[in-house]
Amino acid sequence: MKIIMLGAPGAGKGTQAKKIAAKYDIPHISTGDIFRANIKNGTELGNKAKTYMDQGLLVPDELVVDLVVDRVQQDDCKNGYVLDGFPRTIPQAEALDKALAALGDKVDYAIDVNVPDENIVNRMGGRRACVGCGATYHLVYAPTKTEGICDVCGKELILRDDDKPETVQKRLNVYHEQTQPLIDYYTKAGILKTVDGTVDINDVFAAIVEILGA
Repeated sequence: MKIIMLGAPGAGKGTQAKKIAAKYDIPHISTGDIFRANIKNGTELGNKAKTYMDQGLLVPDELVVDLVVDRVQQDDCKNGYVLDGFPRTIPQAEALDKALAALGDKVDYAIDVNVPDENIVNRMGGRRACVGCGATYHLVYAPTKTEGICDVCGKELILRDDDKPETVQKRLNVYHEQTQPLIDYYTKAGILKTVDGTVDINDVFAAIVEILGA
C-alpha cells in the first residue's frame, strides 16, 4: 500500500499520515526525515543534499527523487509507505512515477485532506506557543488552564510569525500555485481520493480507512 498525502499547510495531513502508518504498520516518510538521516549517516546522497542546504539553496528535484526512491527500497517499505510532503510539484510527481516504474512499482493512492483556506487561516491563527518550553496550544481546540500562560512551565504564550494570518495566506498561495496541480495530475492517474479535513481528526481518519480498506 503506497500512499501519497496531499493537502495545504495546516490541513492535518501529517497527523493523518502518522495514524495511517501506525494502523497499517508501514513507515511514515517525510523528505525532512530522509534528508536528516542521510546527512547524519554521511551517505553520498546526503552529502550532495547538504552542499545545497548549507548554501541556503533548494535541493534539486532530481536529488530529492533519488533520496525518496532510495528510502522506499529499504526493507521496512516492503508492505508500503506513506509519503508526506512529497511530491510538491508536477515535475517531482512525474520523476517519482518514472523512477518507481523502473523498479516495477507505482503509487496506489494519493489522498487529499481538503480544508478551505479560511478554515486553515482560522485554525493556525489560533495556535499559541510557549516562549519558555516551546509547548503548543490552541485557543479553541487545546486551550491552557489559564489564558495566555503555559500549563507546563508558566511562561507566556505568543502567536508565532509562521501562524499569523498574512503568513499563512502567503503559504497557502504558494501551495495553490505549486501543489494544487497535483490534484489534477493524480485525478487523471485515477488514484486521487479526497477526504473532508474540516471534521474531527478521528472522523477524517475513519474516512481514510474506508478508502484504504481495513
